[in-house]
Amino acid sequence: MTTADLTAAELAKYIDHTALKAETSAMDIERVVAEALQANVKSVCVNPRWVPTVAKALAGSDVLTCTVIGFPLGANSSEVKAFEARRAIADGADEVDMVIDVAAARAGDRQRLVEDIRAVAEAAHEKGAAGRGGALLKVIVETALLDEDAIVLACEASVEAGADFVKTSTGFSTAGATAEHVALMRRTVGPEIGVKASGGVRTREDALAMVEAGATRIGASATLDILA
Repeated sequence: MTTADLTAAELAKYIDHTALKAETSAMDIERVVAEALQANVKSVCVNPRWVPTVAKALAGSDVLTCTVIGFPLGANSSEVKAFEARRAIADGADEVDMVIDVAAARAGDRQRLVEDIRAVAEAAHEKGAAGRGGALLKVIVETALLDEDAIVLACEASVEAGADFVKTSTGFSTAGATAEHVALMRRTVGPEIGVKASGGVRTREDALAMVEAGATRIGASATLDILA
């Protein structure tokens, strides 16, 4: 089967259905959850404020709760990012998408990148006091702000630090995902680490191009259009 042969139901399981705008309301969250359950996507990705609401609404379904850490700039301290991840997981998050220290990547500071990512990876993967087994970590490298060497560096640091995925973009910077960057990230991390394409994926054709390039997850708010 080729990428083009993916059914809507199969493609849905690549998608993190997102609602990350600052003005997102309780009514918006209710709508996004309903859409996610109807389409049976992989997850609903929201800001940490909404994690308890979404986790409760999705309980008993196959749809996961995802949130963002250090979002959208990545300029928090590592300690704050780790705390934010632990709190989100305690609130019900199954997956956390953290933003790297973009300035460190641009400066070529591998040690800083590894330390920052590892702090969140350890927080995400530890077993919580309530018995939850931790969460999957995706690392947002914000490709629009990096050259190819810095993208490779950020991806290598993510693997070294224990990330489960690397991710292209927040969707809040100067540009989103490109198939070229997804392919570069896939070549860098190899076959065992996930690659998430996020930002500007609005149609089925966009989504399939990202999957063809090596993406195993897609972040999108235009999910219903992609699956139509």
